[in-house]
Parts: sequence; C-alpha cells; structure tokens
Amino acid sequence: MARSVHKWVFPARFRAGAYSWKASRLACQRLREAVSEIKKVAKKDPLIGAEGAVRLMGKIWPALEHVDSSSGALGSAVNKTLGDLIPIVVNAPADEKTRSNWLDRLWQAMEDDGVDYLTPVGDRWGELCDSPEVAGRWADELVSTLRSCWSDPNPGSYFHGATACLSCLLTTGRYGELLDLLELPRYPSWHYRRYGVEALLALGRKAEAVQYAEASRGLNQPDSVIDQACEQILISSGLHDEAYRRYGLSAAVGNSYIARFRSVAKRYPMKDKLQILSDLIAATPGEEGKWFATAKDLGFYDLALELANRSPSDPKTLTRAARDYLDSEPTFALGAAIAALRWLSEGWGYEVTSVDVVEAYDRAMDAAAKLNMVDDVNERIRQLGEASDNAAVVFVRKAVQGRMRASV
Repeated sequence: MARSVHKWVFPARFRAGAYSWKASRLACQRLREAVSEIKKVAKKDPLIGAEGAVRLMGKIWPALEHVDSSSGALGSAVNKTLGDLIPIVVNAPADEKTRSNWLDRLWQAMEDDGVDYLTPVGDRWGELCDSPEVAGRWADELVSTLRSCWSDPNPGSYFHGATACLSCLLTTGRYGELLDLLELPRYPSWHYRRYGVEALLALGRKAEAVQYAEASRGLNQPDSVIDQACEQILISSGLHDEAYRRYGLSAAVGNSYIARFRSVAKRYPMKDKLQILSDLIAATPGEEGKWFATAKDLGFYDLALELANRSPSDPKTLTRAARDYLDSEPTFALGAAIAALRWLSEGWGYEVTSVDVVEAYDRAMDAAAKLNMVDDVNERIRQLGEASDNAAVVFVRKAVQGRMRASV
C-alpha cells in the first residue's frame, strides 16, 4: 500500500462532525482548499496524490453529516470535489494491492454515506478498478445482489452498489449481461440505463442506442440530459442536421440565455448564428425579452430592440446597454433606454429604486441629444409617465419629474 510521506493539512479540517448545521459555506471553502492541496501534490507524485484523494473521499460524509445541505450549494461543491478527485485515483500508477486497498476503503465510505454524497464514485467504479480483471471480480461479487434487488416484487428495494455493478460490467465488456440486467427494473431510470446506452455504443449499434435512450424517458427523468446523449450519438455519426433538428435546442445548457446560445453555436459551427438565435427564440415563447442581451452581443441591434419590446426584459440590462452603446450605436442606445423606462413603468425589475429610473432617463436623453431628438424623446417619456395612475407609472413619473423640468 502507498504510504503518504506528505503531511496533509486537510485531514484536521475533516474530522467527524467537524461542521455544524449552518457551516455550509465554510465546508464548501474547505473542500476547495483540500482539492487544491491534493492536486498540487498529485502533480509531483500521482500515487501520493491519489492516496490523499481516497482519504478525503472517505472523510466527506463523517465531516459533513450535520451540515444543512438544503440549498444545494454543498451538494454541488461535493460533486465538483469528486469530479476533480476521481480522475486522480483512476490515473494513479498504483499496483493491484494498493488499488485494492483504495477500493475497499471507498466501498466502506459509500456504505456509511448517509445521503449518497459518493454516488459519483460508484458511477465510475469500473474505471477505478483500473483493469478488466479487477472490475470482473467486483461485478461477480455485486451482480447477484443487484439482480435480487431489481427482481424483488416489493417496490422500494435499493442497492447502493447498483451503478458500481453496471460500471464494472461495462468495463469488462459483458454487454449482453448488462442489457439483460437493465430489463429487470419495473420503471426505467436514466441513472442506470445510460450504461445500456454505452453498451450499445460499444457494440457499434448507434441507432439502437438512440432508441434505448429515448425509451428511458418518464416521470422524473432528466429529459435534457437524455437529449444531450442522443445528440452526441447523432453528431458522432455525422448526422449534424438530424441532431440539430431533434435535439440541438432542447440539449442547450447554460446558466444564462447567452450561455445556451453559445453551447448550441459551439456544437454546430456550420449553422448561421442568426438562425440558431431565431430557433432558440421560437423555442421559448413568452421569453423573447430574455434573449435581448444575446442579440445585442451578436450585433443584431434591430432584433435586440424588437425582443426587448415583445416581452419583459430586465430594465437594468437595458440601461447598461444604452450606456455602453451610446457612442457607437446611439439609435440602439435610445431604444434600449426607452424600453427600460417602459418596463419600469409596468412594474418590472428586481430591487429597483428611483436611481435606476433616473439612470434610464439620463441615458435616453444622452442618446436623444446625439440624434437631435431631445424634445421628441422628452415628450415621449412624459406621455409614458402619464399613461395611467398605477403604482409603477406613478413611481417612474415622480422619479423623473425633476429631471424633465430641468431639461425643458
């Protein structure tokens, strides 16, 4: 077994019960620090680094057991941690005795894990075994338990080693056995059936793999993830047009609208960007205004203003655009500022104050001055502020009254 000659810092910070109920942020920080320490060591000595990775994974549940994870932040941090650590263990040049020791320790950690933090470890168990022979022994040990669990007529049976078994069967090339086993569960689960997709791909049966993935849909199944898998299969087959038509838009991922656009554009560089954007807009009816920033960044200024007026768009985003494009695109800047005032007068915006209203008004008047339209724009804004007596309109009217008097 590999013996660490490195004096680790992180173990003292991951004692059992080290973190209290409200210590989620601190725990996330300590995880990042531990990963950084392990990566640094692994660059110099992969074997010692892998030993540290196994050690940290074994401490995750005991240390974090009492932390409130309801926000999801801690779970995301643990997943990120495991995503960084697992490859270190997989790629370590360990002999069979050392790796066997690691696997035994990780298996015990998974059995003790009260909330399945270590699920990603089981998902890649076949890779962690590092050889078909070792993976085959684990598969032989686990398969009967999994078959019994999935054959149980009473619902609710669960085996924490399910994906570990499937991963080992996949690694050892026992594709037929894997596919037969996946027919046993009463309800399809993508978490398990994705191994069936990989088995069919390994057999060169790509069309069947797409059909198999499609058949995995159902209640509480991740449609977007299934779409991504199907899309990738079609792209790998050279069927880009079909992949785009069937999955390109629904498989788009990103934490913002422009990130979603970029993810599609990256996978389909042969597609016209305006066409991609138009398709994404059409696929999200009622959300046209949220594509404003994307259209603006792509230089489609007329489309951006059209989108900003078709459905609500964040007033602060519109005002920033008016400020940033005042010199280069004053017509666009004016339209963005007027749109910001419009949505403010309709009650849209997050934590809006009178300062935001004045900022939008000032940017509109700056653009109007460049376009020699000061009187027309001032009158247009006045009419907007007198359109009704609802609370939002009154709020906007009062915010700009002093400014309008000063500019008349």
